[in-house]
Amino acid sequence: MSADLVRATLSDTIALHERVKAADPQPIVDAAAAISETMRRGGTLLIFGNGGSASDAQHVAAEFVGRFQRERRALAAIALTADTSVLTAIGNDYTFDRVFARQVEALGKRGDVAFGISTSGRSPNIVAALETARARGLQTIALTGRDGGAVGRAAAIHINVPSDATARVQEVHRTVLHIICDIVERAFA
Repeated sequence: MSADLVRATLSDTIALHERVKAADPQPIVDAAAAISETMRRGGTLLIFGNGGSASDAQHVAAEFVGRFQRERRALAAIALTADTSVLTAIGNDYTFDRVFARQVEALGKRGDVAFGISTSGRSPNIVAALETARARGLQTIALTGRDGGAVGRAAAIHINVPSDATARVQEVHRTVLHIICDIVERAFA
């Protein structure tokens, strides 16, 4: 039973990776280009998500500020998920729907990149942050699951992993994020 589950899970993950591999790669290329250009001009990547996507946001910020695979200068990236005092103050004083939008208002500058991650494509706080970012002149990127939903529609660049299985979407998201890190890092290494 356990061995069958291992094989089935790996097969499902591989199948979804293959589905994304067969899709148009341009949104991934465009996202990496937008981030590279912003960082080349001295701008910042503001990245955010909920739950596992919050962890992915922190992981990506660490890859840019530290390094992914190559030595190069530090690149400006901030995970808007990492400061519990800010998150809880905004959630308490406003609503949880504003936890990222309020940070985009405070930290985002015209030409920066706001990158929202949502496995469901329905996260109201991700939509609000992307809408705030767009209104302030930031480039917007969404990485979604399912059909992309409102989150995908709120971004100028939309990368979709078309599956309803949250765990499988998260696995492919991590691969997509690593690809973006690799492309951006190659531009600076």
